[in-house]
Amino acid sequence: MARIAVIGAGMGAMAAAARLAVAGHRVVVYERTETYGGAVRRFERDGFRFDTGPGLLTLPAVYRDLFVKTGRKPLEECVELVQVDPSARHVFADGTEVALPNASRAGVVAALDEALGAGAGERWGEFLVRARDAWDRTRRPLLEEPLWPNWQVLADKEPYPGTSYKRLLRTHRVTTLHEIGRRELRDPRLAQLLEGYALAYGVDPGLAPASAAVLAYMEHAFGTWYVRGGIRELARAVYERCAERRVEFVFGAEVVRVLEKDGRAAGVELADGTAAEADFVVGSGPWRLAGLTAGRELYGAQDVPPAPEDRHPGRAVVCLALRGAREPGAAHRTVVHATDPEGDLDLFRHGVLPDLPQVVVDRPDDPALRPDADHESLVLTATVPSATEYDWAAPGAADTFADRLVAAAERAVPGLRERVLWREVRTPLDTERETGATGGAVPPPALAGAEGVLHPANTTAVPGLFSVGGWSHPGGGLPHAGMSGALVAGLIVEGPEFRGSR
Repeated sequence: MARIAVIGAGMGAMAAAARLAVAGHRVVVYERTETYGGAVRRFERDGFRFDTGPGLLTLPAVYRDLFVKTGRKPLEECVELVQVDPSARHVFADGTEVALPNASRAGVVAALDEALGAGAGERWGEFLVRARDAWDRTRRPLLEEPLWPNWQVLADKEPYPGTSYKRLLRTHRVTTLHEIGRRELRDPRLAQLLEGYALAYGVDPGLAPASAAVLAYMEHAFGTWYVRGGIRELARAVYERCAERRVEFVFGAEVVRVLEKDGRAAGVELADGTAAEADFVVGSGPWRLAGLTAGRELYGAQDVPPAPEDRHPGRAVVCLALRGAREPGAAHRTVVHATDPEGDLDLFRHGVLPDLPQVVVDRPDDPALRPDADHESLVLTATVPSATEYDWAAPGAADTFADRLVAAAERAVPGLRERVLWREVRTPLDTERETGATGGAVPPPALAGAEGVLHPANTTAVPGLFSVGGWSHPGGGLPHAGMSGALVAGLIVEGPEFRGSR
């Protein structure tokens, strides 16, 4: 039985802790805040409850596998999973609207044809077939296996089988998400639909590789799911599973240093001077771990160097407590696309807030989130510059942008402003406080291709020190966090020859 110290109680860290405990190890989690879940948080006031992190879950199979491997009760006995239908309602700049059925390619094709005109659905359906090919080619190396030592091959070839076209008398193949919209979808609304998936994950739609098509494919193929009571309930269930497996949690315990002995990780030192010995240490992200190892190089020449967290955008969240009941038949999720798509790109290139950005409106039909049937809990989310790119602490900065989000959301929810009892505005500064991510940046998922996104491996150059969570392979997102935990547990239990579960 090995002693394992886990730094942080985020979703990836807890997923690793539960699996390691089942394997017979003694696991202690040190969390600097007073709760678990990382970015999967909840805000409560006056009988209203709001998810301030992810609002929906894709690929629930990741967490089903976690619960199957760590105990008797399956996931569905620990939380109530609800498949959201429609998957999302989309409101475009020209006023066109379409509701896309959940996990139904034929239904999506028919809905797009009816809303956008004949042929639109067929083009989107053909795109999904190509996106499936990209998913099949990248699923294992990007999600289910430790990062390959020759990771460069994941950046050398674009896995999306895009169409070819003539450019400057040469044949050119589609290699970016923007080109897919222009060359294959040939409709600005379909292009916005596609690029909106990248934007929601914090990926620049203008530079995203064509392989980012898998982000849209994941939703259409595997569906979107809501956890009754809010996604925070998923974090609670994972925490309780850890506790059942006798994982020990120490809250309010900030790790300031990774201890080393004979050239390998040997424990952690806390801010109060306490030292805890361990045979293995699991932490969140090489960029942060480097600060706990006296700046020691954590990656070798063949490893993906950890990109600074502040190079990525963050999220703004506005929690709205509303008077009046949620109207029957309202969509759980509505994506209100930007009136100026180019404005959304400025946040990536210049750290500028768009006037009316793409905003995601979440309106769960869940009595647990509201004080009574005469009120509604609603959450607005937008991708924004991190706190290192934009001064969110400036007087009025957060409230002014919140006003813009509410104005944008009124295109989907008329009369929204008149219904607001009060609101809670959260910026990347809140994310930084809760997760420790520099500037409150949010990690994107791993993507293959020349302009793709790869994260450092879960192993490091320090023997016995492992990296878990969104800033390491396979990147950000709830399912990716669960996969990260599975990879780290496999590498510790089975050793460096571990190649993922099959």
